[in-house]
Amino acid sequence: MSNIEFKSKNIGIETKLIHAGEPKPRIDGSVIMPIFQTAMFENTDSTEYHAVRYVRLNNFPNHIALNSKLAQLEGTEDALVCGSGMAAITSALLASLNAGDHLLIQESLYGGTHDFLTNDLVNLGIKFDFIDPDKPSSWEAKCKPNTKVIYVETISNPLLKIPDLKAIVAFAKANNLISMIDNTFASPINFRPFELGFGLSLHSCTKFLNGHSDIAAGACLGSKAQIEKINHKLSHFGGMLDPHAAFLLHRGMKTLALRVRYQNDSALQIAQFLEKHPSIAKVNYPGLESHPQHARAKALFAGFGGVISFELKGGLPAAKKFIDKVNLATHAVSLGGIETLITCPALTTHAGLSDEDKKRSGITDGLARLSIGIETTSDLIADFEQALQ
Repeated sequence: MSNIEFKSKNIGIETKLIHAGEPKPRIDGSVIMPIFQTAMFENTDSTEYHAVRYVRLNNFPNHIALNSKLAQLEGTEDALVCGSGMAAITSALLASLNAGDHLLIQESLYGGTHDFLTNDLVNLGIKFDFIDPDKPSSWEAKCKPNTKVIYVETISNPLLKIPDLKAIVAFAKANNLISMIDNTFASPINFRPFELGFGLSLHSCTKFLNGHSDIAAGACLGSKAQIEKINHKLSHFGGMLDPHAAFLLHRGMKTLALRVRYQNDSALQIAQFLEKHPSIAKVNYPGLESHPQHARAKALFAGFGGVISFELKGGLPAAKKFIDKVNLATHAVSLGGIETLITCPALTTHAGLSDEDKKRSGITDGLARLSIGIETTSDLIADFEQALQ
């Protein structure tokens, strides 16, 4: 069995979402990719360990089809799906760094990444320095002979800052570093890192790629050599993606373009509404002209994403009251699904950060984060209006 590959750059991303990576010929004529709900396949004559058809080695037909589809979406040589976004992040970092190595990593990180960095990597003898991703002139002083990786997020969580991505790529090439980027918030619809020159792209597929809030999954995208190295590390950790979850991710990705473009438009309208409301102190959304990196986002991205964060006047008590009063937004962590979600990062996704780290990152107790779903935009605005009364 082979998988469909599109070589032409003229093929649209919507077509790739539907057809790229699909088995050819179709498996027993099935229009939809079947679930291979088995733990292993019969042995072949291969003596290479990672050629054994075993679910932990991430080499099932469900995995292979997804890997091909993801690689073609972002224009990389290869891709690897795994059990969660954190499985992707940790495997990619540990496959690229050894004891005694050093990395540069942006401030204001996703809480899970920050905790892994500060609580786990340091115990393995790997050191790091935080960098301001908007100040390239400050990076050289922190780069060392043993620096191997520079790591950023396309759109930071939860303050929605946009790093100087072009400068990151140039700096990585000049210093022979692996440039890693967490592209979860943008998705391949709004930004494709390899077109800019990044070396490795990471995703929590739990979010926009799947889009239905019913699985955990992650992905790494890069060169064949990098992905093979990450896969060997991942298979030792046991971070594979279950075949049924792979099937759901495969299905969810088919509508990615439709969902994300609607969420782009809806989020912009809601951000504009919130910015004008007298109860709101500040809105963070790269689609707003008031955003400090708006011009950069406009130049680099096809859309500004479906996530907004904002601070209410009155801090945490006001944020809690607002969350209690909304009807259409569910109070829950995560993002990127078809339903609108709201949370206070200081109490949930970034609760593990110390007060000092929260302050340094700009995460206040009164910060709320919205993930906009695909509900009618005017209905969401009306609901937020009544909750802000």
